[in-house]
Order: sequence, then structure tokens, then C-alpha cells
Amino acid sequence: MSASPTPFRPALISSLLTLAAGGALAVAATTAAPAGVRPALGWFAACGVLLLSAASFAVTWYARTSRTLGRRAEVLTAELASRDAYTGRFKATADREATALTERYETEAAASAARHTARTEELVRAHAAATEELVRSHAAATEQLVAERAADVERLEVRLRRAESARSAAMAAAANAAGRMQALATSMMADLREMEHRHADEDVLTDLLHLDHRTAQAGRLADSIAVLTGARSGRRWTRPIVMESILRGAMGRIGGYQRVRLHSGCEAAVTGHAAEGIMHALAEILDNAANFSPPNAEVHVYVEEVPAGLVITVEDSGLAMSDVQLRRAEAAVGAAAQDLAGLSGTRLGLHVVGRLARKHGLTVSFRPSARGGTGVLLMVPQELISRAPEEPAGAPAEPPLPVAGRAVTAPA
Repeated sequence: MSASPTPFRPALISSLLTLAAGGALAVAATTAAPAGVRPALGWFAACGVLLLSAASFAVTWYARTSRTLGRRAEVLTAELASRDAYTGRFKATADREATALTERYETEAAASAARHTARTEELVRAHAAATEELVRSHAAATEQLVAERAADVERLEVRLRRAESARSAAMAAAANAAGRMQALATSMMADLREMEHRHADEDVLTDLLHLDHRTAQAGRLADSIAVLTGARSGRRWTRPIVMESILRGAMGRIGGYQRVRLHSGCEAAVTGHAAEGIMHALAEILDNAANFSPPNAEVHVYVEEVPAGLVITVEDSGLAMSDVQLRRAEAAVGAAAQDLAGLSGTRLGLHVVGRLARKHGLTVSFRPSARGGTGVLLMVPQELISRAPEEPAGAPAEPPLPVAGRAVTAPA
């Protein structure tokens, strides 16, 4: 908008003109008036001229200002109208652009959705085809694997049956060999016993007793093989056997019997069907105690009667067993029946004791010995304890104990 001229100059010019005209009229009126009223008229005319000049200035100022403001109002109104028109055009343009953008976006969105839908359908079809192919290949591989597994299982079953058959045959052969060794040892001991009664020479008798003792040890080994293979023992009695004979019979089956010291005054007896098993178990325990003790150390055996039965304690003076060895020993005598493949070839004694303990209901436990070594406690249950009956006159003699018992008691 262009700047309008200021209303001050026209108002000032109008005021000066009014002042000049009024002044001239006032001078003329004062000059024409009588001399007595000239001063008062002069002051009144001067004041009137000044007021008239001021009024002229104010009227002219107001008029010029009103016209200027009117023109400015018209200009502003025109500018507002122009701006309203521009705003309307801008809004219409913006609406058209927004509509166009919206339509374009909707078109592009529809096209993108169509492309996405088509791509999704294509991917779904491809995935379905791949899945179907994978399922077919997996089914074929599974069938092949099942067939191979069935063939492997069948082969393993055949091998297992063969191995079981071979194991059973080996066990039967071992049991048969053990039985034959038992029969041979029994026959040899009977022959040696007859020779001992025939020969009175002390040197010959000593040699025969030595052979008798060796034969008893071989018989114990045959009995151990029979126990591990599940065969029957080679010696059985129908009458109770006193505990003294049980202990000495066990001593006669080990090599270090001279180092065994008995501390027993027990008069109880063991029933005949369990006597051989208890004697064999004690022989294995005594053999372990003698083998794992110094050559000059003694092995002490104690027998105590308790309400639950008989407690036989074997104590040695060897090296005390560690906790790991104690747990292994307890597992050997207390675990379920083991396969021969898991047994050590040089330490079968505890496994034999475990088999005999499970067969006759014995309880075997280990503890540190007061003598510095290891103590083994063998509990014979009360149902296996009996009292040896007195033999009436003329009654048949008790079946003979193993000759090893005589070898122990005979003088060396």
C-alpha cells in the first residue's frame, strides 16, 4: 500500500489562512469602533480569531484524517478481499492436490496390495509345494530308515540270540567243568584220606596232608566257579555242622591257614543245607584277609551269638580300605547278581561271597579294624542256626567234613 500525505500541512495552511483573514477583519472592526471600546473589542476579536483558527485547523485535520483513514480502510478491505481470494484459491488448490494425492495413494495402495497378494499367493503355493516335497522325501527317508532300523534290529536280535546262546553254552560248559573239577577234587580227597589211614610213616603222612590241603584249595576254586555259574555246590550235608568244624573247614581251604587265630567257644551248629555255603564264604573272606595282610600278620576270627543269629567277625592287620574301596566291596557283596563279563579275573572272592550271601540270606558288612586293617562281619540268620544233636550208640557217623579240616588240625 502507498503512503498518503500527512494531514498536518493542509490543516496548518487552513489555520493560517483563517488566522490572516480573521486578523484583517478584527483590525478593521477595531479601527472602525469607537475609541472607548477598542481595547476590549481588540482582545475579543483576537481571541475569536485564535479560536476560529484553531477550529479551522481541527476541522481540516479531522477531514483530512477521515479521508486518509477511509482510503486506508478501502485499501485494507481490498487487500483482505485479495487475500481471501488467494486463500480460497490456495484452499481449492490444496483440496485438489490432497484429493489427487489421496486418489494416487489409494491407487498405489491398491496396486501394492494386489502385488503383495499375488506375491503372497505365489509364496504360499511355492511353500505348499516345497512342504509337500519335503513331506514326501521325509516319508521316504523315514520308511527307508525304519526298514534299515528293522534290519539292524533283526541282525542285533540274531546276534543277541547267538551271544545269549554262546553265553549259556559257555556257562553250561563252565558249570560242567566246575562239576567235574569238584568231583575230581572230592575223589582225590577221598583217595588221600584212605592213604593217610594206610601209611603210618610221619614223612609220608605229612606229604599226604600237604597234598590234601592243596586239593582242598583246588576244590574251593572249583566251588567258586560253580557258584558264579549258578551250579550246585559239590558238598552237601543233611545233618547240622558245628561252628567249630565250619571255621576249621574254612581255614583248611586257604593257603595261609597257619596265620588264622580262632576265638570261639560257640557250641551252635549250622543247618546242613547251608553249611557248605557259609564255609565257602568264610574261606573267601579269610583268604582275602590273609592275602592283603603282611606275611607275618595274624588274622583273628571271633564268633558271637546274638538274638538275630551268629555274628562272625574276621579282622586283619593289613592296610585299611579307603572309602572308595569299602563302597566297592559293599557293592560286590550286596548288589544283584552280576554278569561274569563284569567281574575281575583276579578278585572274584567278594563276588562269590555276595552270591552265597544272597542265596542263604547272609549279611556281610565292612568296618575299620581295631588292629589297623579291615574288619568283615558275617551275620548268619537265626533260621540257619541249630544245635548239633547227640549221636546215639550205634548210630551212623556224621558225614565226613572236608579233609582240609583234618589238615589244619594235624601237626605240621
